[in-house]
Amino acid sequence: MDGELGGNSREPDGGRVIAMVREFVSQHTGGASIADDVDIFATGFVSSLFAVQILTWVERTFDLAVSGDDLDIANFMSVDAITRFVLGKRAVAPTGPIGG
Repeated sequence: MDGELGGNSREPDGGRVIAMVREFVSQHTGGASIADDVDIFATGFVSSLFAVQILTWVERTFDLAVSGDDLDIANFMSVDAITRFVLGKRAVAPTGPIGG
């Protein structure tokens, strides 16, 4: 995923995003080694309450707004899913005025 975003060098690239997500998940799973594509909720290492922590962390860390349309557990169930979500939100961020 490295370099997928291009452009703004102040923002972490895909490789850095996935590393940050891995570290966050690891901190909340007692350092357990969980593959990037594994459902972190199904492992039993985290509870559904962790979903709220993920949302808050994603918004704060990556300066993204998580909207109601984004509240699908599939966006947050694995390291890969969270990374795709962050990169996808950045890719569709508005670049100009909205409306007409």
